[in-house]
Amino acid sequence: MTNGQNTPEAGISAGASAGAGGDAGVSASRRRVLGGVLGGIGAALVTTAAPAAAAQAIETGAGRTGTGGKPAPRPVAPVNQEAAARFGPEYKTLPPAVAGVDIEPLIGIASAGDIEARRAAMAGYIWKGAGPPRTLPRVETGVAAPAELKDLTGVRRIDLLTVPLRYQVTAKVYDLLPRTGWNRRLALYHNGHGEPPETMIRTTQALLDRGYRVMVYAMPFHHWNAQGIEDPNNPGTMLPPPSHRELVPWETAEFSTLTFFLEPLTVTLNHTERTYRPESVEMIGLSGGGWTTTVYAALDPRITRSYPVAGSLPFFLRPASPKPSPTIGDFEQTKAAFPGFYASSSDDFLDMYVMASIGANRSQVQILNRFDECCFNGVSHRVYQAPVRDRVRLLAGGRPERGRWDLLEDATHDDHTISPHALSFILWDLDTANVTT
Repeated sequence: MTNGQNTPEAGISAGASAGAGGDAGVSASRRRVLGGVLGGIGAALVTTAAPAAAAQAIETGAGRTGTGGKPAPRPVAPVNQEAAARFGPEYKTLPPAVAGVDIEPLIGIASAGDIEARRAAMAGYIWKGAGPPRTLPRVETGVAAPAELKDLTGVRRIDLLTVPLRYQVTAKVYDLLPRTGWNRRLALYHNGHGEPPETMIRTTQALLDRGYRVMVYAMPFHHWNAQGIEDPNNPGTMLPPPSHRELVPWETAEFSTLTFFLEPLTVTLNHTERTYRPESVEMIGLSGGGWTTTVYAALDPRITRSYPVAGSLPFFLRPASPKPSPTIGDFEQTKAAFPGFYASSSDDFLDMYVMASIGANRSQVQILNRFDECCFNGVSHRVYQAPVRDRVRLLAGGRPERGRWDLLEDATHDDHTISPHALSFILWDLDTANVTT
């Protein structure tokens, strides 16, 4: 896709302030450097830099340090006017559905106790009272890359972590060690519902090039996890790989199919704690992987910084997206499929955004593509950006090292992907200390 005629209009929503909740290895002095970088409500960041510059920065690693050794400025990008011209005003203005909606009561997390109670309820539903597993995966060291990852370079070793699940289902996770020195940080990349591997390769490669150890995950029954499943009514009889919407017969009062989505993360992080103990764990996910990133970062405080991309909208905004059919959500995102999991009197996703952000050195930046060809598009998210961000600030006592949340609206393209601009922002955010406003 060409960039078209880009005007110096911010590619993020007005008043957006994104950043990171610091990292264990980042000094306090660096955390203070970026004070004032971001504007307040109503401010817009303006640049004439084209997305191609972001792609070049990703490839070269440029921009991590600015002039004089100071942290590089936050990447910003203009709206892609060629893409914008193909979309109507519903992709550029707030929908009527948001008129008169009071966001504050829809955020049900008001204290640390609320977070703990909600995590316990989520875990109770997923594992039916047994609690998150303490088990470890089966580990094979020095394996070949699967077809989807064969184009990666700079990999010293690949380990295959296999997590056994119910109904003869397993989850495979690839643990990639960079050829260059490891920076002691672990990044988890989670792909979506079979999206092509280009985004997975681009994101994983950029992380490896910066010294991250990277674990790469696929959704259940997609990519290298494509496999059959045992018939719930006829043990020993295997059925073809199901779509997620076909998992209904396996969802019972005694077992939740959410374990297929979330347990592989728990078990593989158990492995990292037992073996190489990273200083921080970052998580990036696209589409269904963005949903997984949202839910798992809320559930497990071991996730430090998280970046869900094109993965969710709060329930009250699902019908308001310009392209609503896929935005209603996949099987795992619906209240109808999991009424006991999405059971809050507030909006479950707003609560999870807050839960994913609170804690020592924790943060989340949600990334949504305004002109996404698939899901969670438009600009309706602008109505909750400031309330969620401010709720996190309140719970963190105004200290970003205790929690930070924000949203990046990416209008540089019209694909369902992590764009070069979004990736340049993620890499900047990972390499930058806490930004104070």
